[in-house]
Amino acid sequence: MNNKLRYIGLMSGTSADGIDLALVEFDDNLSEQANGANLTASYYQAYDNDTQEKIMALYNPGNNELDRAGSLDIELAKQFSKAIKELLVQENLTAAGITAIGCHGQTIRHRPIKSQYATNPFTLQIGCLQTLAVLTGIRVIGDFRTKDIALGGQGAPLVPAFHQAIFASNQNDVFVVNIGGIANITFLPKNAPDKTIGFDTGPGNALMDYWYSQHQAGRYDPKGQWASSGSICSALLSKMLSDPYFQHPAPKSTGREYFNALWLSQFTEQITLNPADIQATLTALTAETIAQEISQLSTKSDVYICGGGIENNYLVSLLNQKLSGHKIVNTHTKNINSDSLEAMAFAWLALAFDKNIYGNIPAVTGASKHTVLGMSVNP
Repeated sequence: MNNKLRYIGLMSGTSADGIDLALVEFDDNLSEQANGANLTASYYQAYDNDTQEKIMALYNPGNNELDRAGSLDIELAKQFSKAIKELLVQENLTAAGITAIGCHGQTIRHRPIKSQYATNPFTLQIGCLQTLAVLTGIRVIGDFRTKDIALGGQGAPLVPAFHQAIFASNQNDVFVVNIGGIANITFLPKNAPDKTIGFDTGPGNALMDYWYSQHQAGRYDPKGQWASSGSICSALLSKMLSDPYFQHPAPKSTGREYFNALWLSQFTEQITLNPADIQATLTALTAETIAQEISQLSTKSDVYICGGGIENNYLVSLLNQKLSGHKIVNTHTKNINSDSLEAMAFAWLALAFDKNIYGNIPAVTGASKHTVLGMSVNP
């Protein structure tokens, strides 16, 4: 009988809405395949407005960044710890029953290529691993992106290796589309695991959430209702689609450092539109940039959508229209809660660290070779 290893995956995405936890059981004899991965529980802890504002204030250069980032590094570790302890209580478990925490942390700056901001490419996630280990009494594995960047990669996206293990098919081309603050896709061509690619397509919910918060009460557009009340402006959409990022070939990754209020203002200041029409157009931008990448890679496929964007009915309806030759599939068919998929990936990356399994795909990130990702911190 196989022994089971329990890992907690922890993810806090660029939407900065809260902490996603996934409790995952793996077979102890698991090799490079993740077929033995079993999501046994999940937990979500929303950030309060103050925490979200602190995170988002660090997405771009500003005053007193070092002190603010250093303090938030510890504060987030404390919130991560609180969420993990709540999960353990929920599942009637103790720290001793967990092999390790796979902690992605909170990205506050992602500069994967040389630019006016970064002579040396880097990525920065906060949520102090040492503090988290001490507070929970559980070993923590984190800092997953730095090694890939050291090898000339972009440190992102990292989830395609996990997607390949879970979703690859011999019958159909498969796409896994994660729509968080930034949207990314993984392409798994049938019978061709060596041809797997993945990249960020551009904005996911980030611009929609920002625009909504400026004109309505709340952080996001529930079910895309406000966007659906507006009309898509073809001229504005065309101008936004002309941004060089959308034509740039993979490997590529991006973040809120690029697709932000400043980026949006260069288009909205040139045009007078009802705010709901701009919201509709931003939703169309997310749908179009995802769909055009999928259509260029395959004419027929299964498309699994996950992340917060799956709750936006208007966005999903646009994707269905633009991907008429494809089949949009719910991740529940794989016994996976779509909200937990990314957190599961970081539980798997922690296991991969322990099992000496490669966590990156060079064709995806641009790294010079495969490598084991992460570092381990004892409590």
